[in-house]
Amino acid sequence: MRIGVDYSAAVWQGAGIGRYTRALVGELLRLDRENRYVLIYPAGFPGRPAPFLPHLRHLNHPGLRLRPLPLSDRYQAILWQRLRLPLPVELFCGRLDLFYSPDFVLPPQLAGRRILTIHDLAFLVHPECAVPSLGWYLRRAIPRSIARADLLLADSWHTRRDLVGLLGVPPERVEVVYPGVEPAFRPLERAALEEVRARYGLPERFLLTVGTIEPRKNLPRLLEALSGLPERLRLPLVVVGRPGWLYEESFAAVERWGLQGQVRFLGFVPQEDLPALYNLALALVYPSLYEGFGLPPLEAMACGTPVLTGRVSSLPEVVGEAAVLVDPADVSSIREGLQRLLEDEALRERLRQAGPERAREFTWEKAAGRLQEAMERVALA
Repeated sequence: MRIGVDYSAAVWQGAGIGRYTRALVGELLRLDRENRYVLIYPAGFPGRPAPFLPHLRHLNHPGLRLRPLPLSDRYQAILWQRLRLPLPVELFCGRLDLFYSPDFVLPPQLAGRRILTIHDLAFLVHPECAVPSLGWYLRRAIPRSIARADLLLADSWHTRRDLVGLLGVPPERVEVVYPGVEPAFRPLERAALEEVRARYGLPERFLLTVGTIEPRKNLPRLLEALSGLPERLRLPLVVVGRPGWLYEESFAAVERWGLQGQVRFLGFVPQEDLPALYNLALALVYPSLYEGFGLPPLEAMACGTPVLTGRVSSLPEVVGEAAVLVDPADVSSIREGLQRLLEDEALRERLRQAGPERAREFTWEKAAGRLQEAMERVALA
């Protein structure tokens, strides 16, 4: 069977769906040595290549073919999704038995079957948290692709319920394939952590939050909750993630709540440093308003780091009993959860033990195996 894969996110995005695509497709290529794969991706322009092209040299598969396109991911989306130019993917990949997209939308396709992953419907559930122009685009492009797909994959049962309830997708057309956590995310020896601590200038005790700085991640409420803690419990907060839409609200909240000097914005951090940062933190605080899955809580649990997160969307499904759950829309609930976590050493120790055990339920090997089985079943249908 000849399978095409949209590999755009893998070469353009450092976090989120980029990491998802690199991990899932890499494991799929390791497991499945029989089928042939064609990875299609926009490689960028001369002098402005896609930032994550170097990892391609590590892909090893006897039936693998790479099909770079001489344009950026933005221009690819404009041509295929906004202008809807009828340039079939076969024009670049040749004949395909099946095409898989891990990133919400499908390209034009002449023949063959189609599988599409939908990570979340945040643009419908919390439209106020999306860039207006992006929300407008997603509300049109995603339903069109969903209608063309032979099978949809959702990151969680919550996302599956959203697809059925909000877009009217028949339940039998959606299967859940949980993402995984990579082996690098594990408890590390203290000696291995000190180089990272020194490089980033981190204190001995701090709280960590990870994610793009945007309204959905709920950083202003977290900062307000921190400002109301007793002075003895006020630990520094380290923020990992690029500034996104309306990031200025989070920066302004630091001043509004008098937290200057207590909050460190590290920006985007290379993936190889994340396990050490999770290990160094006293806890991960992640009061997101909505997640289709939520990799940071899973990765923190795998590292044995206590987690506080929201009692909303897919997050309870991911963390189970291995985290402190709060109402992310209620500052007092976040504050009470923080105080409980910071004051109760026995609770933190229980979460340190429970986290890795819970995280072991989510592996990329399982995810890739589920994807391979789905592709072979759909291709033969």
